[in-house]
Amino acid sequence: MSGSNPITEAAVAAVVADALKAIADAGDLAALRSIRQVTVGEQSEISKLNASLKTIDAEFKAAAGAIIGKARGEINAAFAAREVEFAAADERAKLSAETVDVTAVVTRVPFGARHPLSLLQDQISDVFIGMGWEIAEGPELEHEWFNFDALNFDADHPARAMQDTFFVEPVDSHLVLRTHTSPVQVRSLLSRELPVYVLCPGRVFRTDELDATHTPVFHQVEGLAIDKGLTMADLRGTLEHFARIMFGEEAKIRLRPSFFPFTEPSAELDVWHPGAKGGARWVEWGGCGMVNPNVLLAAGIDPEVYQGFAFGMGIERTLMFRNDVRDMHDMVEADVRFSQQFGVNL
Repeated sequence: MSGSNPITEAAVAAVVADALKAIADAGDLAALRSIRQVTVGEQSEISKLNASLKTIDAEFKAAAGAIIGKARGEINAAFAAREVEFAAADERAKLSAETVDVTAVVTRVPFGARHPLSLLQDQISDVFIGMGWEIAEGPELEHEWFNFDALNFDADHPARAMQDTFFVEPVDSHLVLRTHTSPVQVRSLLSRELPVYVLCPGRVFRTDELDATHTPVFHQVEGLAIDKGLTMADLRGTLEHFARIMFGEEAKIRLRPSFFPFTEPSAELDVWHPGAKGGARWVEWGGCGMVNPNVLLAAGIDPEVYQGFAFGMGIERTLMFRNDVRDMHDMVEADVRFSQQFGVNL
């Protein structure tokens, strides 16, 4: 090839045109990168022309090299520009996919809430744990002896009747759904060392119809203290402290003479509720009294040495007049809107 230059501007321009068309025809960034070898790689036409420089005469090498260098730069520039274009398009697509319409209606996922009865039971338990008492639990399916006999209920006591108590068949099994949490007190006396200070919260069962103020399944909390030298004054002081935490510092209690088989003397417990809807008033809250000596004897405790007091109230009733809940149905129908009124507590 002496005396001629095969690397002409026309030949190089044709190679550049083919490369630029291939770059322009690439549909996306992946396709563009896949043709890199064809347009500017070692096997590309421009690289082949560049390799042929060594075969031409020295007098043409400078001019030919300049033509090839300019062409290679043009192809590389086109490749880089197209790469930037695709990268910008990808970024716009990504931002578009992540766009949040701040004017759209919010999809709200409602929070659940613990039932207010559970919350109140925990609050009551915390009060007595703070006083050094223990929390005691027992079975809901209970033997008659624990539910009645050990608590000084006579064999013909009305509470034993089918009208009040759920008996489990066969009847001669002497099993009942507990009508109060008092059996837990008896079990505590039989299983713990004296002195005993226990709070017994839990679910109980009676054959009541569900209406605005009654339900066949409800919750009670009962307390039992057995120690040397306990008196009604200790009972009153405990209940006054409890009432003030539940209903405010202005709350106070009064005890009215009554009768319960498992306490003697016995009293109905009223609380002065300063925050009651419609104005402060007295509200019947529960029952209490000094533990009947027969109950102590049933548990093997000498009533001449140890004395005690007991009390009990319904948690549903407490919630009703504490928070102005008017209908028992609201507590049992599992409507989360009712629970949410008391706050979302986990």
